[in-house]
This record gives sequence, structure tokens and C-alpha cells, in this order.
Amino acid sequence: MGCCTSQSGKGPDKAKIAKTKSDKPPVNGKDGQLLTELDALSIVDIVESTGAAGSGRKIFVGGKRDVDPLNMASFVDRCVEIMGDADTLPAGIAFTCRKGLKPDTPNQDTWCALKMDTFSIFAVFDGHGPNGHEISHFVKEHLPKVIVQDPRSKAPEVGSCLADAFKKTQRLVAAAESRKRLYARTSGTTATVAFFDHSRSKLTIAHVADSAAAIGTKMGEKWLGKPLTRDHKPNVKGELERIEKTGAKIGFDGTSHRVYAKDSRFPGLNMSRSLGDTLGHAECGITCEPEITRLDIDTSSKQMLLICSDGVWEFISAQEAVEIVGMRPPELCDEAVSLLAKESWDRWIREEGAAVVDDITVGVVHIGKEDCGNCSI
Repeated sequence: MGCCTSQSGKGPDKAKIAKTKSDKPPVNGKDGQLLTELDALSIVDIVESTGAAGSGRKIFVGGKRDVDPLNMASFVDRCVEIMGDADTLPAGIAFTCRKGLKPDTPNQDTWCALKMDTFSIFAVFDGHGPNGHEISHFVKEHLPKVIVQDPRSKAPEVGSCLADAFKKTQRLVAAAESRKRLYARTSGTTATVAFFDHSRSKLTIAHVADSAAAIGTKMGEKWLGKPLTRDHKPNVKGELERIEKTGAKIGFDGTSHRVYAKDSRFPGLNMSRSLGDTLGHAECGITCEPEITRLDIDTSSKQMLLICSDGVWEFISAQEAVEIVGMRPPELCDEAVSLLAKESWDRWIREEGAAVVDDITVGVVHIGKEDCGNCSI
């Protein structure tokens, strides 16, 4: 899961909270107040205060911010941070987040997993722009808190909860930018969030941009892979119309369709939805409204959820990905995510002539029967 870990306690340090609240410059409105409140609490604190975990154990694991992001070697795994009642994710759940081949840019991918008995959240974020690594880390820290804090996270249907959480997190980005904590004008992140309701066996995906989720189902001795999301590209019908209504233009650079503000060469986004990218949101019709996908899970069958950045999906299909991961049993899924990351890396090297490799994040969650011992969900 990572090259190192850090274990955090359950309770916040009161002196630290007081300092955080008093030292922050004021921001008008509820969004600034919410940002201050969320910064003072860990996700575990919020879970405990809302009773979201019920009487069961809880663990939050996520990618840790790099100390020296530009000095990380290619294909090195991102370190992780851990909070809660365990020191590692249960067997059957694994993530890896590898820096791409791009010496002048840090690893802009990150991820998180919140595992509880009531529901679980698994998410991948892929930053872009000069400060994309800061935006992806900010969203990783705040979006799960917003979801868990919402009483609708315990409801039978959580789609509206997730959609509103994306919008609220976008407002938190703006609040952080007004405090000069972030520069998000031309930087942002993808977000693909999987919410699994254990008692109802329902999977809900909320998704913007081009990270993606897929489901694998074991059929006899073979795995069948199926995409669960679609990429949000500016030339796609519906996305194109929304963008052009603002007066923004879409150009093709020989590789990608990109969004430009009227009479401008900025922001040059190759996606139509994102978090961050405040210029694109203000002037170009970029939206943080996630596309919601719902799936009833048959827990009597053997299934796996894949949630990965486009460093995987650029050259590997959902079918190929589940076949590669399926080469290892659930109890060895740490090996399985490494296999898929390595195959993704090799495809980039082959297709791009060893010139560039995108950051690569792979998340695997095994679901259903035949899982090992205390595996997964």
C-alpha cells in the first residue's frame, strides 16, 4: 500500500484545535467556517461523533503528502497514513499509488479508504495543473469528511449525499484559495468515489473526470470485467453543449480536446468535470456535478471492485485489468495491485517510447463469497 506508514490517534489535540481556529484568517460565510471545523477534526473524530461506524471497528487509510514531492523516484509507491482501530486494511483490500516518469512533476495521484461495518468509502484522485498534487490531497482530506458528516450517508439512497458532498468540497476549495492555502485557478483533480452500503449490498459511484471504476465478476474459472464509469471529456455530447453555452471554446491539440475560456488560451483542460479549476468553473462551464452510478451487489458471487486513475486505463481495458488482478487470490491482493501497476507502467513505456508515464493508482476491493477469512466487504 505504501513505502511507509504513520499511525494517528483517535482524538484531536485540544491545544492544536484552539490554535487552528484562532490562527486562521477569517473567511466570510458558512464555507469558511466549515473549512475551519473540518481542519480541526480527523475523519475518525467525525465518524465517532456521528456514530457512522455503529458498534464496529473503523479504519481510515490514505495516501500521505510527499515531504519532497519533486525528489521522488519514478514508480516509487506513495507512503500512507493510518487512523482508527487497526494498523492495516483488511485482507482483500489493497491500493498502490506510483509516481510516473515525469522528473519535473510530483506524483499528483492520491487515494483513500474508509472501512467500517456499516458502510465503506474507497476513492482515487488524480491532480492536474501546476498545483494538482495540492488539490488532490486537499480533496482526499475533506471530501470523505463531508460525506460522513451528512446524515444522508446512512440513508438507503446516498446519491444525493455524494452529489452534494462534491459541490460542498468545491466550495471548500474556493474557501481555501481565498485563504491563500491553495492556488486552484488552473489546477484541479479528478475524483472517483465508491460508497458501499454493507447492510443493503448497494454500491454507489460518484465520479468526475477520467479516473474510473470497474467491476469484475468470477464466471466459472474466468473473470468478466465491466466499466462502471465514463470519462468526462469536453467533446462528448451534453458536456460540449454545456461548455459552449458559456462562450468557451473547445480546441483539439492533436492529442486531446481542450477547453479554453473565450478569447483565451486558458485553462486548456482536457476534461469537462473536475474539482478545483476555479477559472474553468467560473468561465468555461466546467462542473463538479458528479455522475452517479448505482449497482446492487450479489454477495453470493465472487466479485471485485477496481478503482484506478487513468494511468491504468489509458492502455488497459476493464477486462484486462480484472484478469490481471484475478491472477492472485484476495489474501494476496497487495501483489495483485502491484502486478496491475507494473503492467500499466510497461504499456506506457511501450506505447510512448519510454518518453513519459503517467502517475498510476490501483485500488482493489474483493466482494462476496470465497473471500479469505476476514476479507474485504
